[in-house]
Amino acid sequence: MPPDANAAVDAVYRSDWGRIVATLIRLVRDFDVAEEAAQEAFTAAVDQWRVSGVPEIPRAWIIQTARHKAIDRIRRRARFGEKLDAYTAAGASLTVEAPEFDPGDIPDDRLRLIFTCCHPALALEAQVALTLRTLGGLETDEIARAFLVPTTTMAQRLVRAKGKIRDAGIPYTVPDTKDMPTRLEAVLTVIYLVFTEGYAATRGDALVRTDLCAEAIRLARLVRALMAPPPPEATALLALMLLHDSRRDARLDDAGDLVLLEAQDRRRWNGKQIAEALPLVEEALRGGPGPYALQAAIAALHCQALRAEDTDWPQIVRLYEVLERLQPSPVVSLNRAAAVAMVDGPGPALALVDALAATGDLDRYHLLHSARADLLRRLGRAAEAAQSYERALALVTNEAERRFLDRRLREVRPRVA
Repeated sequence: MPPDANAAVDAVYRSDWGRIVATLIRLVRDFDVAEEAAQEAFTAAVDQWRVSGVPEIPRAWIIQTARHKAIDRIRRRARFGEKLDAYTAAGASLTVEAPEFDPGDIPDDRLRLIFTCCHPALALEAQVALTLRTLGGLETDEIARAFLVPTTTMAQRLVRAKGKIRDAGIPYTVPDTKDMPTRLEAVLTVIYLVFTEGYAATRGDALVRTDLCAEAIRLARLVRALMAPPPPEATALLALMLLHDSRRDARLDDAGDLVLLEAQDRRRWNGKQIAEALPLVEEALRGGPGPYALQAAIAALHCQALRAEDTDWPQIVRLYEVLERLQPSPVVSLNRAAAVAMVDGPGPALALVDALAATGDLDRYHLLHSARADLLRRLGRAAEAAQSYERALALVTNEAERRFLDRRLREVRPRVA
C-alpha cells in the first residue's frame, strides 16, 4: 500500500471515527450495525484506496461505503422486510447517494449521540461507557480501565445499554433546554473521559492522542454554548481541559520519553490556551466549588507558577481536601497524597498511599504502584521501590509510560544490590 493511502486510512480512523459512527447511528438507528459497518468500510478503504488513490473527502467516502454495508446487513437479517419498512419510515433511505459534506462543516451528530447515550433511563456508568465506545472509539478494555472494572463486566454493560436504547425507543436528538440539566453530569463525565484517554492513552507508542483531546475540547465548547447561562461545571471542564492540554508539547522530550510536571520546560506550554482558561476558572468558581471547578483551580495553580519551585503546593493540598470531601474517590485520594509529598515530604504521603493500597480499590491501577515506588525511592528504600516499580510495569500498557517506569526501576536496582 502506498504510504499516503496507509496514512490516510489511519488518520481518518483516529480523527473521524466518532463523527462517522454518530452519523451512521442517526441513519440506521442501530449501534451495533453502525459500528460493524464502519469497521467494514475502513477495511474496504485499505484495499480500494491502494488502487484508486485517496478520495478528496476521505470521511465522506467512509460514510457512504459504511451506509451501503449497513443496509446490506439489515437486508440479511431475519424478517428484513419489516425492518426495512421501519428504517425507511424513519428516514434512512435505501438509495445510497454520495453524501454532501462541507469540509469546514461541523455536524452535530456527535452531540446527538452523547445526549442519546446519556439518557436518564440508563445507569450513569452505562451512559458514560457507551458514549466512550461509540464516540471515542475506545476499546472495551480501555473503558474498563477508566472505571477500574474487569473487561468482561464492561462488555456486559455495553450490551445492556445498547439494548435499553433500542427497546425503549430513546430518540437520537439533542434534548430541549429544560431537559439538559438532568443529563449534564453524564455528558460532562463522558467528555472528560474522552479527553483523559487522549491525554494519557491506554495503549500504543504515543502518550498523547491529540485527536481525542481536541474533540473533547470542541464538544465542551458546544455543550457550554447550548445552555444559557453556561453551567459553572461546563465552564470549569472546558478550562480544566485547556489547562491540561496547554502542557502537551512539554510532556515528552525529543526522544519521546515522558517528562514529569516538575521537570517540564514551561516555555513550551501554550500560553494562549492558559490565558483563555484562567478567566473561565474564575467564572466557574464564582458559581460554587464543583468538582471540575476545583480541579481546574488546581491546574491553574500549576500553570501560573513560572518555575516548579514556585508552585503553591499547600493551596493545592487544601483544594484536594475539599475535592475529596465533595467527590470522594480513590484516584482523588491518590492525587492528594502526591500533593502532600510536596508539602510534608514522602513519609506522610507514603502512609496515605499505603492506606489507600490496603483497600484494594486501585490494585490494578498502575499509577498507584508507580506513585508508591517513587515515594519509597525518595525515602531510600530501594528494594521496596523496585517491587512497586515491577508491579506498575506489569500493569502499564502505554509504551512511553513503560519506558519511564523501566528507567526508574533500573535506577533503583543497583542500590538494591
